[in-house]
Amino acid sequence: MISQIKTFESNVLAFEVFEGFTKADEKICQKLFEEKLKHGFEKVNILIKLDEIKISKSSTKAFFEDILWSLRHYKKLGHLAIVAHSNIVKVLVPIDNLFFERASKGRYERYFDASQMEEAMMFVNSTV
Repeated sequence: MISQIKTFESNVLAFEVFEGFTKADEKICQKLFEEKLKHGFEKVNILIKLDEIKISKSSTKAFFEDILWSLRHYKKLGHLAIVAHSNIVKVLVPIDNLFFERASKGRYERYFDASQMEEAMMFVNSTV
């Protein structure tokens, strides 16, 4: 289940995932993303807080469909802040950055520990 942490008039979306990530959650995220684009934003910055997620309660199908959707809309993705308390996620973010380095001009993805929520919010609200 997801919820918006805060709503913004700018190009920012901020979500928190509780328990698991479902197909319905995926559709909500996509709809909110599309609404930002309809408001004239070229790129959408996203903060996603994952420290309460339970992988066992997440839909594998929704997860992979979300990845495919993200790849199709990659050029419209702005900064991405991943907030969690996970060494695995902390290691995966730099690998993701390396993999997409050429396609990521002007786009930054950063990992933040759950205790750094304020910094993560500042990051997705910045131009750097």
